[in-house]
Amino acid sequence: MKVSIGIPAKSLTGSAEILNKLLADEHVLYVKTRNAHWNVEGEDFHSMHLFFEAQYKQLEGMIDEIAERVRMVGEYAKGTMKQFITLSQLKEYIGTENDSLSYITALLEDHETLIKFIRENIKIVGDKLKDEGTADFLTGLLQEHEKMAWMLRAHIKK
Repeated sequence: MKVSIGIPAKSLTGSAEILNKLLADEHVLYVKTRNAHWNVEGEDFHSMHLFFEAQYKQLEGMIDEIAERVRMVGEYAKGTMKQFITLSQLKEYIGTENDSLSYITALLEDHETLIKFIRENIKIVGDKLKDEGTADFLTGLLQEHEKMAWMLRAHIKK
């Protein structure tokens, strides 16, 4: 059934495209965070294992909300690994070190990339596409990523 919420269909499609790119990025970040959780080694193993678990669980919830927001604007959420890898601006973790600092550095870089992407697209979605609901939703995700980045950054401050 066609979505009729006071926003032109073309604008809804534009919002969904941005959301689907974000969904792909979130999935790549989720997998990288799970990888860190599974494979971290070192004296801080236990605390970092739990830390990465908390972060991937938070990402899991965000992923579900993004996919549901895509559906709210009348489009279909991307849902295959091939689609995620094609759409994502993030790259898989190919590091050879399994220490917490290596994982934290890689994950922090990805969170900062997503923060910039989200920040750039809030104005586009709100001002250009007139989809204030999605702009507000993106603002909430921005704040979550800023907090997650802060948590990662706090581990490497000397």
